[in-house]
Amino acid sequence: MWPRIGELRALALGTPGELRATLNTLVLAGVKTATAGRLAEYADEGEELEHVGERLALVDDDDALAGVVEITGVEVVRFADVPWDFAHAEGEGDRSIEEWRGGHSAYWARLGTPVDDDTPIVCLRFRLVSGGEGGVTGGDLGT
Repeated sequence: MWPRIGELRALALGTPGELRATLNTLVLAGVKTATAGRLAEYADEGEELEHVGERLALVDDDDALAGVVEITGVEVVRFADVPWDFAHAEGEGDRSIEEWRGGHSAYWARLGTPVDDDTPIVCLRFRLVSGGEGGVTGGDLGT
């Protein structure tokens, strides 16, 4: 199971350290409004897919609350079929879908979970509900 903060599932982007800090900064700045994950991770962790309207706790390296996002879209597609508009919404500076695929393929390979064109990918779109220092209040944690 993924960590929880209150009633919210955690959204831990990337790997701990510089990558997670960078990705969280992009979310909190409103630049990153999407993220992709391998469908197999859900089964491995005994988790269900997110659903539209669900709120997630964006966490830092210490699993501390960095912000709250609300899911606005969920789609499962083959890795080869991830569309450019989704990849661009990830806000990570990729200039083409080929660059996005290359970067994500290399990332998952480094983690020991390589992908191919047919690997099912969960494409999550979200909006920032609250975040930043002092920006999260108890009222923001409800689903």
